[in-house]
Amino acid sequence: MRVAFYAPLKSPNHPVPSGDRLMARLLMRALELSGHAVEIVSEFRSFAPTSEDAIARQVAGEAELQRLRNDWSARPAPDLWFCYHPYYKSPDLFGPTLSREFGIPYVTAEASYSAKRDATDWAPLQHLVVDSIRDAAVNITFTERDRSGLLKPLPQGRFAMLKPFIDTGPFEGAFTPARPQRLIAVAMMRSGDKMQSYAMLAEALRLLEDRTWTLAIVGDGPMRADVQRLFGVFGEDRIEWLGELGAGDIADAFRHSGVYVWPGCGEAYGLAYLEAQAAGLPVVAQRTAGVPEVVVDGVTGILTPDRDKTAFAAAVAGLLDNPARRTTMGISARRFVLDERSLSVAAKALDGILQTYVRQKA
Repeated sequence: MRVAFYAPLKSPNHPVPSGDRLMARLLMRALELSGHAVEIVSEFRSFAPTSEDAIARQVAGEAELQRLRNDWSARPAPDLWFCYHPYYKSPDLFGPTLSREFGIPYVTAEASYSAKRDATDWAPLQHLVVDSIRDAAVNITFTERDRSGLLKPLPQGRFAMLKPFIDTGPFEGAFTPARPQRLIAVAMMRSGDKMQSYAMLAEALRLLEDRTWTLAIVGDGPMRADVQRLFGVFGEDRIEWLGELGAGDIADAFRHSGVYVWPGCGEAYGLAYLEAQAAGLPVVAQRTAGVPEVVVDGVTGILTPDRDKTAFAAAVAGLLDNPARRTTMGISARRFVLDERSLSVAAKALDGILQTYVRQKA
């Protein structure tokens, strides 16, 4: 099929790296791997930081909607509109309308719903998202948490599960962690959940100062100075600041580490967890939000209670002190991702979803 791909929060072409941009790109590659032709049909970003800004974004979007309508009237329309990650702050202002007008199926992936927004100024935007989900041929969810949330307003909606996945290409070949006492974390340095995770990680490591370890931090962003202050309490020999790295360099950084440590406060799921495991690293994270969808507790890593820095520190210490368990978990982690969460596995699953929910309706 010819797929019109749209990500209202952040285009796959956006210059700033993030998990959202990465997943959009991975979905496009998965579609292409299954033989579909994928086109990013719009770079328009509907994201609005406030409900007042949302009105301006809707007005600005009218010209883009007309541009798309004119374009499709002058040439054959695509076979499918695929919208990635619509939610109340970044609804899809084009896909539902164009899908109705041109008679093509509408599909969402990682749509989300927050009931508490229904009683706020965001309610009109959230209603747009709910309406689009209701009319979709299928809504693809990555976590049970998201699926359960969408079922509340739409118990009769059409849903299919696609587990989070990564491109395992950079992690193929022999991977033996070369520095078992080197901990590593990969995350953008920005306010909110990311800073909360950085703060918790620093607090947990303060409880382990009597042990031998170093921490490599991969990432950059507007809160870099704040993150550096958090870890400034440790000696310079403890912390390595690797900055922002490309996929190949991240894989190499994992190759020279022993344990992936990231609390994951508010994580939708976290693709870096899968990347670390693909490199043969066991994970220490919290049992919170979507993290359990990408880490098998007790098998590929250890998930600790939410906001419990003492339990988090104890889990890290347990892996530092027990080489055999660390190695066993690392082997299981690598097998889990390569066998179950690869791009090729996801491409087959995604195409199966489209075969079931879309082609029979096209």
